[in-house]
Amino acid sequence: MEKDLTMKYSNDDITVIWKPAACIHSKKCWTELKEVFNPAIRPWIKMQNGTTERIMAQVDRCPSGALSYIKNTELKNAENVSAESIVEVTPNGPLLVYGNITVKHSNGEELKKNKVTAFCRCGQSANKPYCDGTHTKVGFKE
Repeated sequence: MEKDLTMKYSNDDITVIWKPAACIHSKKCWTELKEVFNPAIRPWIKMQNGTTERIMAQVDRCPSGALSYIKNTELKNAENVSAESIVEVTPNGPLLVYGNITVKHSNGEELKKNKVTAFCRCGQSANKPYCDGTHTKVGFKE
C-alpha cells in the first residue's frame, strides 16, 4: 500500500480523510457506525448514510488518526490548535500519543502529527515507528 495514499469522502458539510497506511484496524469506525463505515463494500465510506455530527463524532474516536475531517466551509488548521500531550499505553496494543507532536525519524525527516498518533510497542509493525495493527496478528501481550 502506498504510504502517502489519502482518500477523501465528502458530504455538504465535511470531508472525511482516510490515510490507510496509518490505520491500525481497531474496527471502531465500522463496529460503531456500520451504516457509514463498511469495509465490505466500495466505497467503504458512505457519507450520505449518517448525519454530519454523528460522522464527526465517530471520526474523533479513531485511535490511530487515520480518519480525520475538515469542514468544507472553513479549513480546519489542526497545527494551530494547542493541546496538551498525553501518552496512553493501551493493553496489548500501541502507545497512543494525543496532541500536537513532531516525530523525528532516524533519517532526519520530521513529521508533524496532530490529534492521536499510535506507536508500535510489539516491534512487528511494517510501518515503524507507527502501529499497523500487527500486534493483533502476533498475539502481543503486555
